[in-house]
Amino acid sequence: MDRLRPRNRALFSGFTNAEIERMEKLLREPKGGSFGREFYQKLAGSFNRSSGRAGKPLIKWTEIESWFQTRLQDLPQVPNSELMVPKCLECKEGKIMPDPSELEFEARSSKDGAWYDVEAFLAHRFLSTGEAEVHVRFVGFGAEEDEWINIKTSVRQRSIPFEHTECSNLKVGDPVLCFQERRDQAIYYDAHIVEIQRRMHDIRGCRCLILIRYDHDNCEERVRLRRLCRRPRC
Repeated sequence: MDRLRPRNRALFSGFTNAEIERMEKLLREPKGGSFGREFYQKLAGSFNRSSGRAGKPLIKWTEIESWFQTRLQDLPQVPNSELMVPKCLECKEGKIMPDPSELEFEARSSKDGAWYDVEAFLAHRFLSTGEAEVHVRFVGFGAEEDEWINIKTSVRQRSIPFEHTECSNLKVGDPVLCFQERRDQAIYYDAHIVEIQRRMHDIRGCRCLILIRYDHDNCEERVRLRRLCRRPRC
């Protein structure tokens, strides 16, 4: 997003008091802070089957994930030597990346081809081909979701959501990162702009319709600007 990458989206506020009490209790259990996708999905299923949710909208597991991530930021942080970030990572070309602790990064998962925010670089290695990989932990996921990621092709600085005033700068062919939302997942994929229908803005912001084509499957979709992020220049 599968897994949604937190991107400062509006926090879901439709939980019942009983649901919030249960999440607060789970948050304070010893395993707190190492929740994964399966945990959020099971909890969403439990909430949606409860009598207290009768007549109310179904909860998405990504809404539960966002709640936990927001609350975890408010808890005291215990230093963990396992998550120490290397001071620099040497690429194949001999270039030195800046200290990752000073920047925000995203990485493309080999499991689904989507991009997720990086919490930490745990280690790095060189393959027999000379290419460098980093062991990545994604924001909001535990060790079971860690992956070895190719630095050159699948690690970059974090994409930034567009402001509603920036639509005038967009052009056909521009590369973007698009938030793809489906019934069972909400994740970010690389895409390119195919067409722009420019419209007058109103109090809600940009009302332009943008036709994008996803790079991974060539499917097309019309989206609003709020679902797009500016990809970093390589």
